[in-house]
Amino acid sequence: MLHTLFLLILAIAPGAAIGTYIYFKDPRDLEPTRLIVFSLLCGILSFFISIGIGYLLHINTNVEQGNIVHQMIRALLFVGLVEEGSKFLFLRGILFYNKNFNHPFDGIVYSVMVGMGFAVTENIIYVFNGDGGTALIRMFTAVPAHAVFAIIMGFFLGEAKVFKTSQSLYTWMALGFAAFVHGYYDYFLFLPSIQGLWLQAMAALVIVVGLTHFAIKLRKDEIIREE
Repeated sequence: MLHTLFLLILAIAPGAAIGTYIYFKDPRDLEPTRLIVFSLLCGILSFFISIGIGYLLHINTNVEQGNIVHQMIRALLFVGLVEEGSKFLFLRGILFYNKNFNHPFDGIVYSVMVGMGFAVTENIIYVFNGDGGTALIRMFTAVPAHAVFAIIMGFFLGEAKVFKTSQSLYTWMALGFAAFVHGYYDYFLFLPSIQGLWLQAMAALVIVVGLTHFAIKLRKDEIIREE
C-alpha cells in the first residue's frame, strides 16, 4: 500500500510542481481555480483521445521498427501531431473562447494546465507499469517535455488572441510548432539502437527549454510595457 502511494506521488509531483510554478508566474490576476481544474480535466481527456487515435493508427498502418523514415513518420504524425492535436482540440476549441482568456500570457497558463493533465495521466500509467526508477527518469524528461510543448502552443495561441488579423496563422503555428518539436524529441527516443541519439533528444529539450524561458520573459516584458 505504501509502495503504491509512493509511486502515485512520484507520478503526480512533477506535473503538479510545473503547473503550480506556471500558475503563479502569471503577472496579472491569477486565473479562476475552477477553470484551472477544468483545463486539467481537458488534459486528461486529451490523453485518452490520443490513445484511441494512436491505437487505430497502430492497427491500420505498418511501421517497421528498423526503418528510420517510418520511425520519423511515427514520431511526427502518430505521436507529435496526435498528442498535441488532442490538447489543441480543447485549448483552441473551448478554452480560447472563455472570457478569462483575455491576455496573451493566459495562453501559456491554460496550455500548461492541459499539458500537465495529459502528462500526469500518462505518467501514472507508465509508473505503475514500471517502478520508482521509471518515475525518476520521467520526472526529468517526459513531464518537463510536455510542459515545453504546452508553452510553445500557449505562446502562439496568446498571439492569436491578440492579433485578430493573423489569428488563423498563429493558430496553425501553435499546433504546428508544438507537434513538430514533440515529434522531433520523440524521434530520437524511438531509435535507441543508434548510440548517442538519446543525448540529441536531451539536447533538443534543453534548447527548447531555453526558448521557452525566453517566451515567458517576453510575455512578462510586454505586460510591464503596457503598464
